[in-house]
Amino acid sequence: MHYKTHLYRDSKLARIINDNDFTLEAQSNITLKLISSIISQQLSTKVAQIIYDRFLSLYNKKEPKPQQVIDTPNETLRGIGLSNAKTQYVKNVAAFCLEHKITDKKLHALSNEEIISLLTQIKGVGSWTVEMLLMFALGREDVFAVDDLGIQQAMTKIYKLDAADKKAMKQKMITISQKWSPYRTYACLHLWAWKDEQ
Repeated sequence: MHYKTHLYRDSKLARIINDNDFTLEAQSNITLKLISSIISQQLSTKVAQIIYDRFLSLYNKKEPKPQQVIDTPNETLRGIGLSNAKTQYVKNVAAFCLEHKITDKKLHALSNEEIISLLTQIKGVGSWTVEMLLMFALGREDVFAVDDLGIQQAMTKIYKLDAADKKAMKQKMITISQKWSPYRTYACLHLWAWKDEQ
């Protein structure tokens, strides 16, 4: 079944689903995608891309192995525009992935919940970061980013949720999103797209 047929069952969501047909693709070198998402935290897409390009330039534009990242001096990473904290987090990811022998194959074999509980053990990696990884690097179709500000803002408007009580709001969001399963990632993509057009 096409994901839209399923999502149209939610009449409020159906009103904002546009003609865009989203597709999800699994990418390779998930460890590097996780490093990239840490680099881009709290930055605009444009700035994040510039810093990530500088990061790759440190390795002759080739995708580095975790050991190469660990061996890169902190000053070098700070020199491309990373804060002290991000420099540490990037190294934490590389060290964790090396120590736990994390490969694309290993991650693809795990469920969403297993990946979240595994990777959030890394200092600097929260559930939002892993949810983005599940959606955009692992191509998982049923991920709901309850902590994403854009999703919260979009759902508050569409479903007239009360944003004053964050905890109650998130609970309502999760309840609503259960109707979208197993295509919650696509619902998020449409919510983001709708919000960007506002």
